Amino acid sequence: MQILTIEQMRNIERKANANGLSYAQMMHNAGHAAANEIMTNVILAQNKKHIMLLIGPGNNGGDGLVCAAALHDAHLHNLNIYVYIFKSTPQNALWLATLRTRNIVLIDGESDTALANLKSALNNTDVIIDALLGTGVARPISGALQSLLQMVAQRRAQPNAPFLIALDGPTGMNYNTGAVDSYTLTTDLTISFHALKRGHLCHPAAAACGKIVVVPIGIAANTALDNDIDTQIERLDTNWLKRHLPKRRDDANKGAHGRVWVIGGCDDYIGAPALAATAAYRVGAGLVTLSVPASIKMTIAMLCPEATFCEQIANPKGLNNVKTLLVGPGLGQSTAAKQRLHHALNFAQAQFNQLNGCVLDADALNIWAAQAELGASVSALASKIIITPHPGEMARLMKISVAEVQADRISNALKLAEAYQTVVVLKGAHTVIAAPQGCAGVLPFNNPALAVAGTGDVLAGTIAGISAQGLGPFEAACCGAYLHGLAGEHWRNENGEAGLLASDLLPLLPKMLRKKP
Repeated sequence: MQILTIEQMRNIERKANANGLSYAQMMHNAGHAAANEIMTNVILAQNKKHIMLLIGPGNNGGDGLVCAAALHDAHLHNLNIYVYIFKSTPQNALWLATLRTRNIVLIDGESDTALANLKSALNNTDVIIDALLGTGVARPISGALQSLLQMVAQRRAQPNAPFLIALDGPTGMNYNTGAVDSYTLTTDLTISFHALKRGHLCHPAAAACGKIVVVPIGIAANTALDNDIDTQIERLDTNWLKRHLPKRRDDANKGAHGRVWVIGGCDDYIGAPALAATAAYRVGAGLVTLSVPASIKMTIAMLCPEATFCEQIANPKGLNNVKTLLVGPGLGQSTAAKQRLHHALNFAQAQFNQLNGCVLDADALNIWAAQAELGASVSALASKIIITPHPGEMARLMKISVAEVQADRISNALKLAEAYQTVVVLKGAHTVIAAPQGCAGVLPFNNPALAVAGTGDVLAGTIAGISAQGLGPFEAACCGAYLHGLAGEHWRNENGEAGLLASDLLPLLPKMLRKKP
């Protein structure tokens, strides 16, 4: 599913208008589509009877006015509709006039200076629809709007709180970055028009949006109207996964499914390379070879008995047909660890033509961030490299703060991918996978159960295992990250949001490969 910036959405609307789908018709379509969603999945499904729409001055308010008329015209039994006009404008005068002909209860917010009428209406409401400010929000909320939102928040904090719906997004949300105003309300449902916007999948807005549903407004998806978008961002789903996963032949042998070489581990981080190696096997890699310090080799062999071992990283003997190299899980940042990373990158350059991918994870990234001279080696391998930073590692690579990374995750992932010409997997809620060509995939998963040590090692191994089977770096990163996230969702659905061990994900990975769309 496509993810757009505000500017891209406006450009699509301009083109639609130029091609005969007027702005007025788009607003009509948006309001009716929102009303259908609300009628089906809120009013009827939850037996709601008293609906209040909060109407702002712009296009978002116009969408709300059309939605109010459509709800009225549905003739649902015993449905009461109140429309609170926070601020009226000439552009919405026609839609407002249509409500007057329907005898819908209209409340003039501009004369309701003490908000007494708003408070009275809220007390008798079980659904509130936020159509105050849409994509045009540009400054902090203050004054009368601040007071209005505070009163709604107070009502939402009371027993029998009304269900809150936002049209396109909650008021005060930044649709590009996911920032929210301090007075932005947390909704139960957000109805986005035509496509998701970047902010819907970036925190804190992602948490404020509740469940997000995308409804059509008459603009055909993936048509010539959308083809000139500079940056193609997509929310990944199970259908995407099924289209891109590598196929397996009935007559295949282990050599047909690729060899992964995992280099990592130290005395302080013994389990990490074993988790990565097992994950690579669990998603279908034919053979996994481990290179770890001699002091932990026997322990690792017990944790992952299926793996083979290679003691030499510089000029390894008998290590043939490596399809994907994974460096970093548990590596540490000692002098020996730095040498191991150097040797691994040299091997990757020597085997460049036969490699499908080179995954750099964890301390491999921290060493790279601290050693500028590694840039030349990484640059030579750029088209094969997948890096998997968490926000702290991303901040070190970009020389910015973690807060700056998190403030605009999608843009930052794209910037780093372009700067280093590598695929970037920025981990966290709604993980972002960015390619240097300007495309990106965003995961739909928002799972606190995965916030535990070791899950990143499983992710790196999952990506490496998929890469070894022949996918390009971007597709392998997207498939691996999605499978990992899907396994996490499966575990959460069964067990809750705390208590997961990284190893719990491993037996779930083969099941996720079989997940039906």
